[in-house]
Amino acid sequence: MAERPKLSYVVREGDRPDEVSVLLAGFAQRQKHTSEGTRQIMAFSLPGDPLDFECLFLDEADFSVQMAVTGMIACVRTEAIKSLLHDRRELGQAIERTLLADASVAREWVVNVGRRDARRRVAHLLCELLVRAKAQHIETSVFELPFTQEQLADATGLTPIHINRVLRQLTTDGAIRRSGRMITVPDWECLREIADFDERFLHMKRAS
Repeated sequence: MAERPKLSYVVREGDRPDEVSVLLAGFAQRQKHTSEGTRQIMAFSLPGDPLDFECLFLDEADFSVQMAVTGMIACVRTEAIKSLLHDRRELGQAIERTLLADASVAREWVVNVGRRDARRRVAHLLCELLVRAKAQHIETSVFELPFTQEQLADATGLTPIHINRVLRQLTTDGAIRRSGRMITVPDWECLREIADFDERFLHMKRAS
């Protein structure tokens, strides 16, 4: 186990890692940068999530993983896992299911950024975070949003100013209540309906 400070990188695009990691505590984000330096966040990681298991099968990382807050990760050498895959078929199946579930989430994020308006995008992302946090036994009755408005903007293709406006709108709608980064959801069905949210894309039962 190793502590990773806020904004530190677990893996960078172009790395050839000899180990993979699982997030034990804190939050992280998967992202890519353009040549102009702009960032697109493609996934948020919660405790219990593998961060870079694709590197078991790829020679080079085509994405970066950065800690959103200070947290803890567990690292395992790729060769150790690969040797186990020959003897432990169930381990390979678990890794396969995890990667397939991650791909499903990535597809949903493409739809979110490409086809939902700003209000639905942000509501959908909040729904996803709350459902995943609850599944990991993280307190959600009053949820401390671990990501800044800039990070939410880079995950939804919006600007931080637009994110602030949407959060205010969702508050006016009665879907959420805010106090700083603390969020409560007084009407889950309202938030879910605004987001057009269906959690099937998470494949949580299969991925677990």
